[in-house]
Amino acid sequence: MLKEILSITGKPGLFKIISQGKGILIVEELGSGHRFPAHARDKVVSLGDIAMYTESGDTPLGVILDKVYAKYEGKSIDVRELVKNKGLRSAFEEIVEDYDRDRVYENDIKKLFTWYNILIANGFTKFAEEDTKENTEESAEG
Repeated sequence: MLKEILSITGKPGLFKIISQGKGILIVEELGSGHRFPAHARDKVVSLGDIAMYTESGDTPLGVILDKVYAKYEGKSIDVRELVKNKGLRSAFEEIVEDYDRDRVYENDIKKLFTWYNILIANGFTKFAEEDTKENTEESAEG
């Protein structure tokens, strides 16, 4: 699911892949539905390819987003209030206790919470890739 959702450097928000051609992606902004081309020169990253640093190794973004969703019971996060009160790190620490404090910056946490808000506002409720678990179970049975 997160493989189809993109972040494009220099553009706020998140985007869904609509179509692709040679050296170009047609993306749609989540929320507004505005479509435009993303060219090969744009830095495009799939959310499914992102992980965050933890003491126990890298944790996929989907797993962390599921934890955020569980903690906030599917409600949006007031990111501005957390920034204003310098509460980003403490809020994140309640969710991911073993995050690497040296390599995860406040901007990373702010971006994570902002992305979470965009995703839930667009109807997303599950984030971690579950098809890998199902494929592993099928392999074990077969």
